[in-house]
Amino acid sequence: MTGYILKRLGQSCIVIILVSLFAFSLVYLMPGDPVYALVGEGVELTEEEYQAEYIRLGLDRPVYERYADWVVNVLHGDLGTSTKYNEPVSALLFRRLPVTMFLGGISLVISTVIGIFFGMVASTKRGTVWDMIVTVFSNFGAAVPLFWLAVVGIYIFSVNLRWLPSFGFSFPWEGDPAASLKQLVLPVLAMSVGTISSTTRQTRSSMLEVIGLDYIRAARAKGVKEGNVIRRHALPNALIPVVTLIGMNFRHLVAGSVASEKVFNIPGMGQLLTTAVFGRDVAVTQACILIIAIVVSVANLVVDISYGIIDPRIRVQ
Repeated sequence: MTGYILKRLGQSCIVIILVSLFAFSLVYLMPGDPVYALVGEGVELTEEEYQAEYIRLGLDRPVYERYADWVVNVLHGDLGTSTKYNEPVSALLFRRLPVTMFLGGISLVISTVIGIFFGMVASTKRGTVWDMIVTVFSNFGAAVPLFWLAVVGIYIFSVNLRWLPSFGFSFPWEGDPAASLKQLVLPVLAMSVGTISSTTRQTRSSMLEVIGLDYIRAARAKGVKEGNVIRRHALPNALIPVVTLIGMNFRHLVAGSVASEKVFNIPGMGQLLTTAVFGRDVAVTQACILIIAIVVSVANLVVDISYGIIDPRIRVQ
């Protein structure tokens, strides 16, 4: 098991290093002068000031030295200064990252629980109207874009029915919990539909495969109640592939936060990233890409380790 964990940890480190190389290279990949990309597009510099900034930013030094300095600064918590917000990037991330993690965490828990339940219903009621309804819903959820779902949700529940707010965010413990929960409904719903669909399909497929195995038929032949057969024998083994899917769903939720936070005007990492990209805020863009990669890599590592704990065959391999 230790070797398995070390292997997964090494793979995660390689991914983070590659992403850090890409993030560092953004300043040189973006069109325009790298000096103005780092100091801000709206800044006017004389020739002397330009040369001074060129040297101060280390652009006269080899690329590998600049990358090494950038990595050292990142490890010390110095992610640069935002040219748009004129404040340290680390301070921006400290405010924005918890928002995205909170939304993503709630969406992941809700989509996992509902998806497993729907998958169980569809597999145990195979061929019935319930199976058909769940299958249609899961196919619809997999096909509909998150952005479209968010806009439709705002139009129905905010504009027409006026049940829910169309924008804003606050943590439940910071103010009015009821108002905060209302603000969460539409974003969480928009982010969860796709992952509910994928979890439902995976659970249904795994359950149907497990239900047909010999030990399930033997349990039924011994007179074990159907509910106990499903909950105690079929479901635990069927959930093994679903655990892997949780890591993939988390990646989708992180990616979906970009659209969701933009539509609902939520001050999270997704909104910060889109604003930085369109505003050519290089330091913020670099930091967002790197932090998102680290968060996703850690989540995948946790899922991989959990998978190895749940399935003994992984430990043996």
